[in-house]
Amino acid sequence: MTDNAIAVHAPTERVPNFAVAAADSTTFAVILSLSFCHLLNDMMQSMVPALYPILKDSYALDFAQIGLITLAFQCTASLLQPLVGFYADRRPMPYSLAIGMSSTFVGLILMSMASSFPAILFAAAMIGVGSAVFHPESSRIARMASGGRHGLAQSLFQVGGSIGSAIGPLLAAFVVVPAGQSSIVWFSAAALVAMAMLLAVGNWYIRNAHLARPKPRAAGGTGIHAVLTRGRVAVAIGVLILLMFSKSVYSASLGSYYTFYLIEKFGVSVPEAQIALFVFLGSIVLGTLAGGWIGDKIGRIPVMWFSILGVLPFTLALPYSGLVLTLVLSVAIGLIMASAFSAIIVYAQDLLPGRVGMVAGIFFGVSFGLGGLGAAALGKLADITSIETVYKVCSFLPLFGLLTAFLPKIERQKI
Repeated sequence: MTDNAIAVHAPTERVPNFAVAAADSTTFAVILSLSFCHLLNDMMQSMVPALYPILKDSYALDFAQIGLITLAFQCTASLLQPLVGFYADRRPMPYSLAIGMSSTFVGLILMSMASSFPAILFAAAMIGVGSAVFHPESSRIARMASGGRHGLAQSLFQVGGSIGSAIGPLLAAFVVVPAGQSSIVWFSAAALVAMAMLLAVGNWYIRNAHLARPKPRAAGGTGIHAVLTRGRVAVAIGVLILLMFSKSVYSASLGSYYTFYLIEKFGVSVPEAQIALFVFLGSIVLGTLAGGWIGDKIGRIPVMWFSILGVLPFTLALPYSGLVLTLVLSVAIGLIMASAFSAIIVYAQDLLPGRVGMVAGIFFGVSFGLGGLGAAALGKLADITSIETVYKVCSFLPLFGLLTAFLPKIERQKI
């Protein structure tokens, strides 16, 4: 965010939802509200791929058209996020979260009623727009409300999305698939709940606009870390993106193909494989929470070392393990690797003070985009070779963690 003041005036009526916060206090009501809305957002977002089998049969779509639906969703949900964050840093919009969620609301209704392929594409894009607005802005407000506990705030916010992503497919399996395309409209009620909560967050934002202003920087500061050159910051951001690449693609290998791997290699039933996937997704929730809290205590760089490179022994062992050990290793991988996300986000925001929304948009967008591209590439690899080959190849991805050595130490010593 630039040094421009937020040109918003507090409303005259009393807003009962949240109190005015001091700069050093953590407003958990705001953070938990954002986390719950993140849960709802990612749950609704997961409805799009859940509809693919229904849409394919109902409209005689081929796989290329299914890919175009994913592209329409990802182009708005992923590529727009950095632009939204960049704009909001310069011209904050307290109620943009509620407005963005209204796009998701409209998209879900249109998706439930869509009767042609172009209409499906438009509905998917509208849902993506809502996601693009939500992630960078809500991450920025969570940082505002953190009272300096940036890692904890980011992990609490992120864990809502992880839970939403975990329960979304279950809801789709028990509601959308049996009831059909029209049942998507039922989930629009979740968007209305989120809009109401985000309006309250917007009111808090107006009352606490002072928390959004970056702390004074050294003379000549232009929004990058005062003690680093622009080139050094650019290298650090590049390293962080590569670390995110390693994490996102490996996570995609488990999130997208873990059930197929268990069924093909060990002959487990579909319900058993789904339960194993749910346990893995649950480990991501716990790892996300732990990563933020630990990062506040010992710093972001140690967390990144442990989370990316430290998981290497487990990923190398997984393709050669029996069923029980595979289940144990997958949980360990989820716990350790998930701890990196909040550390990467917060470290990048510290590198670029005043660009909090843009940074969140870049890394949420990169994570989402790389996950999608990685899943597609790994699926092609599995078609050419086998699912087991996918996990053997992906087991070396944590070696990217060695790049952590190139990150500058910008954090104060933790006590």
